[in-house]
Amino acid sequence: MINTAKSLWHYRHFIRSAIASEFKGRFARSALGGFWFIINPLAQAAIFAVVLSEVLRAKMPNINNDAAYAIYLMAGLAAWGLFSEILNRCTNVFIEFSSALKKIAFPRLCLPVIVGGSALLNQVILLAAMVFVFAFFSHAPSLAWIALPVGAALLAFMAFGLGITLGVINVFSRDVGQVMSIVVQLWFWLTPIVYTRDTIPKKFQWFLEFNPVIPMVRLYQDAILLGRFPQWDSLITPALVSLALGGFALLVFRRASPDIVDAL
Repeated sequence: MINTAKSLWHYRHFIRSAIASEFKGRFARSALGGFWFIINPLAQAAIFAVVLSEVLRAKMPNINNDAAYAIYLMAGLAAWGLFSEILNRCTNVFIEFSSALKKIAFPRLCLPVIVGGSALLNQVILLAAMVFVFAFFSHAPSLAWIALPVGAALLAFMAFGLGITLGVINVFSRDVGQVMSIVVQLWFWLTPIVYTRDTIPKKFQWFLEFNPVIPMVRLYQDAILLGRFPQWDSLITPALVSLALGGFALLVFRRASPDIVDAL
């Protein structure tokens, strides 16, 4: 673990430049560039507000605010977007950068770190854009927003642990990437993002306790919509799951690392 951390620190400039290059490449030949991070959430929020709040009359229980459901949904999507982006990209990262692995000598764990750094940068810009979007709903950020980095860190670590493990396996069995695209979609619908927890019959709510992502999604929703800090003890289990997944991922990676390039 210590040697891995030292190796990543030694290549920190490479990681930083790779994240910057990936970010710039996303907006290459785009006249508006980074403004798309504001335009996309603004358009998304407008659709949610009109279709869900006005057409479908979607309401949040015990909240007298026509835009509450749109805000609730965007908060959940922000949390899920961070988790799913890291998970999906880490699952395919060694295949995606196979040519670089064959030509350049660098620690292979740099690749998931680059993916995670890019995703976290996107998350910061998205949250900043959401502040601008919510101004149209007269919904200002509260002090509880300072809890969002905790939720983001737990989501990132959990996605790293699971994604790196699956990424290594995906090198040797490409079916993993295909299966995970289906699993992630199913996982999304098993997480209270589009719907609220209260809409699920009580006899089935026990099933949600097995979803480790829910506490962080709820943290985002409570902080952004209600201005409420999370119940910190609810984050203990996700934190332990993240540590367990991270440790297992490093073990799998260290055992398979010598054979990754040959399998590619």
